Amino acid sequence: MTRSPRGLAFLLAGLSAIGPFAIDTYLPAFPAIAADLGATPVQVQQTLTVYLGFFALMTLWHGALADALGRRRVVLWMMAMFFATSVGCAMATSIEQLWLARALAGMCAGAGMVIGRAIVRDLFDGAQAQRLMSTIQLLFALAPAAAPIIGGWVFGLFGWRATFWFLAAYAGVLWVACFIWLPETLDPAHRRSMHPVKLGRDYAHMFAHPALIALVLAVSMNFAGFFLYVLSAPAFLMDHLGVSPQGFAWLFGPTVAGMMTGSWISRRLAGRMAPMVQLKLAYSIMIAAAFANVVLNLATTASLPWAVLPIALYNIGQAIAMPVLSLLALDLFPKSRGMVSSCQGFAQSLTNALAAGLVVPLLWGEPLHLAVGMAIFILVGWLAWLRYRSLQP
Repeated sequence: MTRSPRGLAFLLAGLSAIGPFAIDTYLPAFPAIAADLGATPVQVQQTLTVYLGFFALMTLWHGALADALGRRRVVLWMMAMFFATSVGCAMATSIEQLWLARALAGMCAGAGMVIGRAIVRDLFDGAQAQRLMSTIQLLFALAPAAAPIIGGWVFGLFGWRATFWFLAAYAGVLWVACFIWLPETLDPAHRRSMHPVKLGRDYAHMFAHPALIALVLAVSMNFAGFFLYVLSAPAFLMDHLGVSPQGFAWLFGPTVAGMMTGSWISRRLAGRMAPMVQLKLAYSIMIAAAFANVVLNLATTASLPWAVLPIALYNIGQAIAMPVLSLLALDLFPKSRGMVSSCQGFAQSLTNALAAGLVVPLLWGEPLHLAVGMAIFILVGWLAWLRYRSLQP
């Protein structure tokens, strides 16, 4: 077992990265999946929608399970389930089978992200917690860059099914690492009941808390402004920018560099700058980037590298804001951090699922539409943050 901040950061970042790997790795293979399974592009897009929908639904349970049964046990079971569902995706022979396997994968993929936040707050507080959260985010940021590149090359060499065999192998390695090194951080005396009535009452109390709602909405909208481009990556890169399946690094390289830069800045600012001042800086960067993105798309035809630079700048602000907003939310209910993390994960995942199924297909036809979508998301996120500020004494 390890309680070393550095070792724990690597382990929790690896667990959190399951989510982006499960999304980004197979994006370059979308056209091949459609051709092999006799499906339309929209039907293949729905494999993302069902994954994100069940991901969102189950995030409400990951935190509650971890508060009742312990962090370590739940993580190990969910990693084993993700391994099995990835094998199911690799062996699917119809689009309906792939939908089912992706739905089951979504049910277990979010455990590392949700429980990881609770583990950080179990062990650390204040600036130390923000520094560890920022370090995890910095390491986690590598996943969206690496996943489509790895996926593109695995797909190019071995076919689309191999991308899911890769995910199964990744889950297997993580399970072994967690079995050896992941500590149990929840004191048995602090475990909570799993009784449905009590759970329902606790969640109703949390979802009726105005400050928590404002914070989770801010996190969700901020992230959606960037994730919009991840979900539309096949159309944005291949159709509008003429990139090959092996060239997805044109989007994910700069945007992940922005996320890593923002995470580094957040780590440096922890304990040196007041959280509210950090959030002012973060929103100034995100709003400026979204405005520049719309102006560039109005003024010129989308082309590389200019089409991705505002997204990278946006991610700097998004990465500065996320650790601060997450810790503010966790501190609202110090005895139910797992459930608070679930509420945040649920809101963020539900937003992503709705974007994948409803928003992205409406916007991916034109780069300008995507830029406007980013601007709308960050506007809502900024208003949610202002709402949280108004609730503070």
